Amino acid sequence: MSIKVLFIGNYDIPVHNIRPEAEMIIGLKHQGLDVEVMTRRRCWYADRMAAEGIRIHDYVPPAKFSLQAIRTVRRTLQEGRHDVVHLFNNKAIVAGNFAALGLPVKVVTYRGQTGNISRFDPAAYLTHLHPRVDCIVCVAEAVRQGLLAEVRDPARVVTIYKGHDLAWYAGTKPADLGSLGIPTGAFVVTCVANNRPRKGVPVLIEAAGRLPAGLDVHFLLVGSGMDGDDITRLAEASPARDRLHRFGHRDDVLGLVAASNATVLPAIKREGLPKTVIESMALGVAPVVTATGGSPELVEHGESGLVVPPGDPAALAAAIERLARDPAMTRRIGARARERLGSHFRLDDAIAAHRRLYESLVAR
Repeated sequence: MSIKVLFIGNYDIPVHNIRPEAEMIIGLKHQGLDVEVMTRRRCWYADRMAAEGIRIHDYVPPAKFSLQAIRTVRRTLQEGRHDVVHLFNNKAIVAGNFAALGLPVKVVTYRGQTGNISRFDPAAYLTHLHPRVDCIVCVAEAVRQGLLAEVRDPARVVTIYKGHDLAWYAGTKPADLGSLGIPTGAFVVTCVANNRPRKGVPVLIEAAGRLPAGLDVHFLLVGSGMDGDDITRLAEASPARDRLHRFGHRDDVLGLVAASNATVLPAIKREGLPKTVIESMALGVAPVVTATGGSPELVEHGESGLVVPPGDPAALAAAIERLARDPAMTRRIGARARERLGSHFRLDDAIAAHRRLYESLVAR
């Protein structure tokens, strides 16, 4: 079956990052699908896609609701006679839903986190609850479960994990933590997140303060806002203030993770399939996560990571202490995390699952 798919997203990212959905699109092209992508033409992934023979439509919807975007997408769908349009962010979803009205194209949307969609919210009918949507692809089963009560037809909601390839991370070199003031021999825990309330960074800071004073555990807080005033005040008031190292955005995140003994994502709500947990697993670094979103689907508690209740600093401190006191177990968990990512969240599986989905939609 020959299927023509238009993907709409924004792939304007730095060269060192990996976008699994972009890799999946390229993989579908290799599988023989007729693939086109609407994105900004002057970006690294657009160049790579074009080199693979994928037609690039140089456009990104400028706002969540834009008549210009609707007209542009509709004209593209009419001229291209696509079988499926797959929409990867809210701006694309709104434009694509309205552009597809009256056209035979199947509409697929992507949902990457739990919560924040309700059938009682009129704005939700512009995006995933729009009647034109044929299928919502959820990045984790937790995301799908959260949507089931909100949609009219649960069969329209499916889970397809983002696929990864361990080879993407093969060239990562551990950073020199000594240059960042980390003492030799310390047990290093890295938290990579853009500081938002739902990421739970204050919970981690409180957990750090609960660790025994003689336990040499140092924390790297990395990401936008991690060096902001709110985090700085909490860190300086903590008993662990000398072991809480705060950084803003950095380009060497993978190197910092690779040099760490463990990572932690203390999220309290609304997670999907967190990139930072996946990167930790890929690099063989033991992850500590909370039981929210898709994190418990990524790791198996006690085998490929540790899972603690969200918003519980005592439980988080106990998990970190457990790892710090047993380096051999920590290394074993990190190795199993890498094995699990390589066997359960494969790029080839994501490509095959999307192809089956498109075929089933077109066959209806």
